[in-house]
Amino acid sequence: MSALAALLLLTSPVEGAISAERAFAEAAQTEGQWTAFRSYAADDAVMFVPRETNAHEFLEGREDPIVAVMWWPAESYISCDGTTAVNSGPWVQPRSRGYFTTVWQRQDDGSWRWLLDHGSGLAEPRPAGEVPSVRRAVCPETPLVVEEVAAPDGAVDYGRHHSPDGTLIWSWEVREDGARRFEALLYNGTGYDHVITNDIAAQTP
Repeated sequence: MSALAALLLLTSPVEGAISAERAFAEAAQTEGQWTAFRSYAADDAVMFVPRETNAHEFLEGREDPIVAVMWWPAESYISCDGTTAVNSGPWVQPRSRGYFTTVWQRQDDGSWRWLLDHGSGLAEPRPAGEVPSVRRAVCPETPLVVEEVAAPDGAVDYGRHHSPDGTLIWSWEVREDGARRFEALLYNGTGYDHVITNDIAAQTP
């Protein structure tokens, strides 16, 4: 492999995941919030409202709000094989603010689609610079085998998935009262680091 080819292999997936997030966010402003969500979602993409639901079913026929939410990636975690990424960062609206986490997967045609959208509001916005922090998984010497994990006690919705090479794992759980958790793990060469943990408290009546 040439030095240029190796460089492209290392950089293009990272740029692709971040670029996809930025294009998604820009489309929300120019085309409409829910229109953009539908356009960039994979067929089996999920959202939490607060229970897990198929994004296309939830968004079908939903009118775009007059003012779309604005968001931008502040951090990105990429699988070693470059096929999967988890982005996170702040979002803002005129009278509210919060954070988001989006799981992205590169498609066979080279495009990126989001698989999961998660987040919540915050009293104070998260700090975020113009240049996102990027971390890529360490490539294993031998193929990884990702063990199955049982759903936590009390979870009414639970999902756990991983990149094709097993170097990026993400999971979520939702409880009866609406409390939920999202986690992302990244392979560090000997094990996994918890790189994102989003805990959202139960909704009050």
